Formats: sequence, C-alpha cells, structure tokens
Amino acid sequence: MSNSNPMVDAYAAGQSLWLDYIQRSLLDGDLQKLIEQDQVMGLTSNPAIFEQAIAKTEEYDSTIASIGADSSIDNLEVFNQLAIEDIQGAADAFADTYKKTNGVDGYVSLEVTPDLAHDAAGTVAMGLDLNKRVNRPNLMIKVPGTKAGVKAFEDLTAEGVNVNVTLLFSVQRYLEIAQAYIVGLERRHAAGHPINNIASVASFFVSRVDTEVDKALDANGSEAAIALKGKIAIANAKVAYGHFANLFGSEKFAALRSQGAQPQRLLWASTGTKNPDYSDVMYVEELIGPETVNTLPPKTMDAFRDHGVASSRLATGLADAHKQLSALTDLGVSLTDITNELETAGIASFAEAFDRLLQSIDDKRKRLAS
Repeated sequence: MSNSNPMVDAYAAGQSLWLDYIQRSLLDGDLQKLIEQDQVMGLTSNPAIFEQAIAKTEEYDSTIASIGADSSIDNLEVFNQLAIEDIQGAADAFADTYKKTNGVDGYVSLEVTPDLAHDAAGTVAMGLDLNKRVNRPNLMIKVPGTKAGVKAFEDLTAEGVNVNVTLLFSVQRYLEIAQAYIVGLERRHAAGHPINNIASVASFFVSRVDTEVDKALDANGSEAAIALKGKIAIANAKVAYGHFANLFGSEKFAALRSQGAQPQRLLWASTGTKNPDYSDVMYVEELIGPETVNTLPPKTMDAFRDHGVASSRLATGLADAHKQLSALTDLGVSLTDITNELETAGIASFAEAFDRLLQSIDDKRKRLAS
C-alpha cells in the first residue's frame, strides 16, 4: 500500500495547491493541519465564499454585534473588518510558507468589491487601501480580469502590490494580463523601486468553460461535437500555459528576472467538476505542471487527496489542444462568445453574492441589537 499523498506529490511536480475557501473556524487548527500534512501552499477567497461563511454560520455574530453597535459604521465596513481579521489570521498561518519559499507561495487573497469590476481607478484605490489595512507581505489583492481590471492590475503592480487577477476565461484576456504584469514591473523598476518582492497569479477558470461549451456541443449533436465534450476547458488552459512558457521564458522577461522578478504564475480556478459524468479530479490531474497553482474547494481537495494521481501532464498535448479548439470553431461554436458571457456572468454572480452578504450583515445587526 502506498503512503504517497497526491497533494504532496503535486507540489513535487511543480504545482502549488491552494485552498479555495475561508471561514473563521478553519483558522482554529484545520488550516494548520492542511499546511503541515498536505503541503497546502496558500488560500483564496471571494465574495461567494465570504457570503457562505458570514451569512450561513453564527461564527461571526459576536463580532458583528460589537462592530455593528456603532451606527456610524456601514455594512460594507462591518464586512471589511470581518474579512480583514480572517485574512490576517490566514496570512499569519502561511507566514512560514511564505518565508520558506522566498515569497513564491504562502499567499492569501482578498477581493475588491464586485461593483468596481469596470472601474480601474476605484479598483486601484480600494486595492491600495485593503493592502495597507491588512498589512501582510503575503497578501494578494484580487482584481477581476475585465478590461478595466487589466489597467488596474498594471497600476497596482507598479505600486508594488501583489495581485491575483481573477475571472479569466479567454486566452486573449490572459495574454493582456500577462503583458500588463510585465509592463507594471518595468514601470516599477524604471521608477527605481525593487521588483524582487512582488508576486502575482492569473486565475484562469476551467470547469465553467466546459459547462457552457458542452451545452453548445450537445445542441450541435454531431459525432464530432460529442467527441469534444469535456475537452475544451483543459485545451483552453493548455494553450494559455503555452503562452505563459513563451512569455516568461522570453528575453524581454529575462531582463526583469535578472532583477529578481518572479513570473506571474497561472492559477487554475473553478476546478471543482460540475458534470457528474466526469471524474471529480479531472481538472486537477490534467493541469499539473511546473510553475502553476491550482486552487481547490474543500470537496475537490478531499477527492484529490483520496484518489487523485499527481503527474506532470500540463506541458504535453499542446498540439492536440490547438486541434481541439480549431475543431470547435469548425463546428460553428464561438469560444470567444462563450468566454465573454462567462466573464459577465462571473461578475454578476459575485455581485449578487456580495449584495446578499451585505443584506445578511444588516439583518444580523438588527437582530443582534434587539
């Protein structure tokens, strides 16, 4: 019987596994266990995760009652204080990871509010404010990869802020983000500031792509269409990784690397399997490769630990991936249209979760005050 832990094996294959989840009770011991036993190397949060934690549990009620008693504090500020406390606790739990990996891993992500998705200046202002308030070197500010987000990300990088760019669905937008990272570093270096202490990830979403593409393939119904089901999300990710290898292996980046710059790693997000016909670990196993991150929801992490196989597959099959994307186009399915729709839907979904979260904080304040 093998004592091998696929979680640890994935790290040996060059991939860092981060937890896509936060809740106050997690910080009381379970997180430490994941770090020590499974080599979990970081943590991500988003508005939907915080909504589950704060609205659906009583773990935050006493803090909401004490902060919320001050009527001059609005619901957003109550949330900020709750989130910042959790994020600081998680960042402290990963402080050793951050030190041991020389600032490559050990990051914890906190997202700007979803209403800023199309507001570059507002995103920069809030990113700088949250960065200052959390005050941890291993914080990543999460910014959506919208058109406005590309500009905001470049500016935050130039300001020396670690950024996790989220909601990336298309290879084209990923390329814009990777270029923005390089330009942000160049601007910072030209201004005489160090660039050896900045890290960034590009969160490229996976399973949601298959969910939507598979619907279009089912509607087509041809043998060629059905043969592509469950393959396009991974093909899309592999093509993005091909660009990552080219960009960050280039002479243009070599000049920055010589100044201590890190490449912006691709992070695979939305890696829980949505289709019950597919393996519950397919979006983990197929995307393991050097200089990448995969952020896993707890259920997927448990499944991968239990029956996953960790081997480096990401850099193989790039030619096949390009063929599959071409075949999709030949069938009249526009991946560009689908990824545009997914970006819009992703922002709307986070905005709705955030509205529900603020409403639940308001309801709790009233109930706890009575």
